[in-house]
Amino acid sequence: MKKTSTLRTVLRRLRPYRGRIALTLIFAMAQVAATLYVPILVGRAIDCIIAPGQVDFAAIAALLVTIAVVTGIGALAQWLMNLTNNAITYGMVQDMRRDAFRKIQILPLSYLDRHPVGEIVSRVVADVDQFADGLLMGFTQLFTGVVTIVGTIGFMLSIHLGITLIVVLITPLSLFVAAFIAKRTHTFFRAQSEARGEQTGLIDEMIGGQKVVQAFGMEARVLDRFDAINEKLRAASLKAIFFSSLTNPCTRFVNSMVYAAVGVVGAFVAIAGGLSVGGLSTFLSYANQYTKPFNEISGVITELQNALTCAARVFELIDETPQIPDADDAVVLAEPAGAVEMQDVAFSYSPDRPLIEGLSLTVKPGQRVAIVGPTGCGKTTLINLLMRFYDVNSGAITVDGHDIRTVTRHSLRQSYGMVLQETWLKAGTIRDNITMGRPDATDEEVIAAAKAAHAHSFIKRLPDGYNTVIGEDGGALSQGQKQLLCITRVMLCLPPMLILDEATSSIDTRTEHKIQAAFATLTAGHTSFIVAHRLSTIREADIILVMKDGHIIEQGNHESLLARKGFYYTLYRSQFAQ
Repeated sequence: MKKTSTLRTVLRRLRPYRGRIALTLIFAMAQVAATLYVPILVGRAIDCIIAPGQVDFAAIAALLVTIAVVTGIGALAQWLMNLTNNAITYGMVQDMRRDAFRKIQILPLSYLDRHPVGEIVSRVVADVDQFADGLLMGFTQLFTGVVTIVGTIGFMLSIHLGITLIVVLITPLSLFVAAFIAKRTHTFFRAQSEARGEQTGLIDEMIGGQKVVQAFGMEARVLDRFDAINEKLRAASLKAIFFSSLTNPCTRFVNSMVYAAVGVVGAFVAIAGGLSVGGLSTFLSYANQYTKPFNEISGVITELQNALTCAARVFELIDETPQIPDADDAVVLAEPAGAVEMQDVAFSYSPDRPLIEGLSLTVKPGQRVAIVGPTGCGKTTLINLLMRFYDVNSGAITVDGHDIRTVTRHSLRQSYGMVLQETWLKAGTIRDNITMGRPDATDEEVIAAAKAAHAHSFIKRLPDGYNTVIGEDGGALSQGQKQLLCITRVMLCLPPMLILDEATSSIDTRTEHKIQAAFATLTAGHTSFIVAHRLSTIREADIILVMKDGHIIEQGNHESLLARKGFYYTLYRSQFAQ
């Protein structure tokens, strides 16, 4: 996303906060007015000191009281301005994070497959934080800086026109210097942000797979990868910070020239009688206050470069094309019978690598369909298509005669119960994880489902039973226990159709036989799709689909496929050779 486009997006997102921005400007003007009025009072106090022994103490005391009151008003206005700025900034940050997270919920799985989890997390967390810091600095210093510049010009003109022109003509050089440096720092900040996302992605991936890393002795190679990315981040950060740090000293040099010029010229004017000593003191104070915002604005420009770079990465996520939404007239599946049909289905994750071609299948309500075949033949892809995690490239999949592309995703997925080889549990209680599909389930229903899945016994041995709190992805539970909880979750919902993708792969043989019996009861009258590598678990299936290279090469029940002595026969013999 281009910088100008990002800036327009930021300004568009600030529109709902126009009222607060106006309030910020009012507070900024009040604070600057109070700040600029103080030097006039100080100049008047200096002029009350006429000569040694000739001091108007009464006038000075009155001026000191006025200075205290004005300073207090300025401090209060600044505090209120900061409160308002915080409300604007963190309100906008809240909006961005909400929009980003909502977009993640409706992004097609293809996007999540292409981007590491840690990189997405970096955009939603770290990049939004960096943007917030830049925006907060921008509001706080940009508003007061601009108002200070305008205000000081007005006050200086009221004192002396000639000296004011010197200040106004020389000072903008600092802005040109800042803008020149800022243009060249944008690229480095972009590289820094990308390297930070890459580093977050690697850390997230390696912590999640730490057991595997240690089991295969990959620690040294992982450290080398981390060091390489860390070095890339260090180099990008060093360049970004170095070039951006040039801004402040360059602008301060220009501002020092302005201050010196005002002092010298003002002294000659004062000697000539065109300006009082107090007026010169006031003018020097204004010259310093006039140049100070240029320093701050130059720093703001540098910080905004980083903020806009981070914002661009977040907006790229927010602006990603979502999955095709449900049509306004989409059908809601209500208690489907479970008749599933595939009509000449073709699908591939990448256009140059075909996967499924010309796949046709008819499943009657209540049938148990087993899907077998070598790794990579398209078994799990078929499940993804049934659930409409991906849409077919051509052909159609129907449920009860409805093309699933014309059915609401929610009702379609609610009609399926899934138990996958990869378990997923959220941080919370055991009960929370079981009732994910049915939050209103009673304790008796939860316990009955756990008993059917043979999970009740190990749950009761946990410290707090069903109220035991587990961490993300199951915490200290074994892989088999996690899978039993996922099976319990489906047992509780009892959906019309089931998908079991290696659902008992991490469970011991004795428990597996018991669960298979429970599944037999569960799937009675329910259309079910069973992906299995252990062929002993699918002997009783009504239809066995043998897949290879994205095609169904054999179809039938267990006995008929063995009688053919084809590919299924070879697979079966490899597992149960005499």
